Amino acid sequence: MTLGMIWTIILRFAIQDISVEESSAKEGLLLWCQRKTAPYKNVNVQNFHMSWKDGLAFCALIHRHRPDLIDYDKLRKDDPLTNLQTAFEVAEKHLDIPQMLDAQDICDMAKPDERSIMTYVAAFYHAFSGNDKAETAANRILKVLGVNQDNERLMDEYERLASDLLEWIARMRPWLEDRTTDNTMEGVQKKLDDFRDYRRYQKPPKTDDKGKLESAYNTLQTKLRLSNRPAFMPSEGKLVSDISNAWKGLEGAEKGYEEWLISEMRRLERLDHLAKKFYHKAGIHEAWAKGKNEMLLSDDYKGCTLMELKALMKKHEAFESDLAAHQDRVEQIATIATELNQLNYHDSNVVNARCEAICDHWDVLGTSTHARLSALENMEQILESLEQQHLEFAKRAAPFNNWMEGAMEDLEDMFIVHTIEEIRNLIESHEKFKSTMPQAQKEKESILAIDENIKKIQRQYSLKPATTVNIYTSITPEELDQKWNKIQDMGPVRDRLLQQEFAKQQTHERLRLQFGTLANELGDWFTAANVDLTKVALEMKGSLEQVHEELLGFRRMVEERQPKVDELEGYHQACQGELVFGNDHSKYTMEHIRVGFEQLKATIATTINEVENQILMRDAKGLTQDQMNEFRSSFNHFDRVRSVKFEAVLNLLKICELLGGLFVVLHRWRKKLNQPYFLPSSELVVCSGSVYFLT
Repeated sequence: MTLGMIWTIILRFAIQDISVEESSAKEGLLLWCQRKTAPYKNVNVQNFHMSWKDGLAFCALIHRHRPDLIDYDKLRKDDPLTNLQTAFEVAEKHLDIPQMLDAQDICDMAKPDERSIMTYVAAFYHAFSGNDKAETAANRILKVLGVNQDNERLMDEYERLASDLLEWIARMRPWLEDRTTDNTMEGVQKKLDDFRDYRRYQKPPKTDDKGKLESAYNTLQTKLRLSNRPAFMPSEGKLVSDISNAWKGLEGAEKGYEEWLISEMRRLERLDHLAKKFYHKAGIHEAWAKGKNEMLLSDDYKGCTLMELKALMKKHEAFESDLAAHQDRVEQIATIATELNQLNYHDSNVVNARCEAICDHWDVLGTSTHARLSALENMEQILESLEQQHLEFAKRAAPFNNWMEGAMEDLEDMFIVHTIEEIRNLIESHEKFKSTMPQAQKEKESILAIDENIKKIQRQYSLKPATTVNIYTSITPEELDQKWNKIQDMGPVRDRLLQQEFAKQQTHERLRLQFGTLANELGDWFTAANVDLTKVALEMKGSLEQVHEELLGFRRMVEERQPKVDELEGYHQACQGELVFGNDHSKYTMEHIRVGFEQLKATIATTINEVENQILMRDAKGLTQDQMNEFRSSFNHFDRVRSVKFEAVLNLLKICELLGGLFVVLHRWRKKLNQPYFLPSSELVVCSGSVYFLT
């Protein structure tokens, strides 16, 4: 009881009146010791027992105020007895501080007595407090001025960044929402190039500005709260939520613009292919139809012999067969023109006019064909004298000629593919065509043999010169030979074009595979990194500095992935340049990687900023690491669902500080309350299961 009374007197008259900033008594004395010994190596004052056992903390306090009394640099941490004796002797001799402790006792103790150390250190505080008053007052003024200036700078920086970012977003939105185009491939390609430039060079700096803006805002609010200043309220329209909403609107417009560009590119690519196909088929048909109507309207059958008239009848029959064979091409031309109109082709007026002319001419050909047939049927009696071999040649030459024309048209037909399977199908079709060539050559030789036999008969029987001309068809053996030779020359050309396209599609497939491999690697890593980052942010194991260092490690790992992201961007640009848009090898698009990378960087930056703010708060409140861990443990215990906000807990702590004095009264009545629940190193009384008082 006597010792307890003595300790109460010491607390009341030597320790309780100690006040350092917002801390008092034991906490204030500890904060004073920590600040005075902070510059000294091998000194880390965290308590009033083990931190003083090596004697360096006592020597550091004396050297800080009277450097002429102790040569601190000559002291050794492994010689605690000498350090303690030096400090006690100097304090008693030069500072009038009685030697309350024995150096040997402290060295021999496993854990020095906390109250004895605290009482002795309080004597140092009272001995030096007079020298510290002026310094403390000046430091407080400088600190307040510095804090105010820093806050003003952060406010100005926030306003400037917010204005610049909102102005840039407002300038970009109309451009990204514009859906007008000149309906040409070149115009859309120019817009796509501008969009790529925006994505690569214009947006990333603004993303960094957005992160700086949010960090500046959070830091400013924390500093204002720690300084008991009103919270910062940005200008109207410049709140963080306003910036976030504007940014989301920008990204939505950006996504829509990119999708529109890709669809427009595909539409125009399809239009260009259809237009070329239309003009190609129209040219072939017009070349075939040229002069056909004049031939049908001719009255060359008048005054002809019976044999000549019969020949004209057979020739007209062959023409009708040829006309029916060209029906499919006319229908294809009309179908292509209709599709071009549906896709809003920019030169649709010319296409429509040409298609209409072809269809009208086709109708005229049909009418003229029927009219000529009616005229020739009036002289049907002459058909019986028709030479059978001429007719046989005409019948076989016409379809063979149509086959060759179709083959040439197919060999000249332009193609557009997007996958390697499509080009393989074309190559397979071409190989099938080549497999029919031997049979076609036999047919050609058979048809030419008929013509040779006709000429032989004409020479043998000395027929009239008029009979040397095959009156049943306009197709000559020379024409068949020329077309056949042309097909022979066009085959290798077609082979080369298909192989070139096959090589091109192989390149596209390689690009897809390169992109997909790297994109899957980065995407999976970002997913795992987000999980690890969330675990670190929620568990907060170790000291704040350790958590801060771990978060910095995360940031370094993200920065180390930047070259791979740039490499992936290169693959993406290569794919875009080759007009390769789909990719079955990747479950991530370039946009996923960009957004994931930027969100991960932003999350890390935000988490680092929050930890730095907690460090600021801890240092401002003078909390030890044990107290921070204790607070975090209590917070996690009561906030198992993470529903309590950090600001609400800070407000609760302030109320608890005011109510701390009530703890003594409550403690006397604890037997009448529910069973108290104590956390380590702090007092938490659960009253009636609903009221918590924390001191």
